[in-house]
Amino acid sequence: MFAFMLAAELSGPIHVGLAALGAAIGVGLIGKGASEAVGRNPGASTKIMVQAILAIAFAEAIVFYALFLVKQ
Repeated sequence: MFAFMLAAELSGPIHVGLAALGAAIGVGLIGKGASEAVGRNPGASTKIMVQAILAIAFAEAIVFYALFLVKQ
């Protein structure tokens, strides 16, 4: 029983780290896709940049949700 309680204490904030890792990967993929899209169509760079900024903001919001859900 003690081992389970100890494991729960040690693995509690793992979801925050996983959320941060997922957000970092997502932001990287969004940036990669946006730069490729601008390379293919430079005339649409403003529209692509707006879409990329919105997508990055949504991806990073996941980390804030995870931080607010942590029990303190």
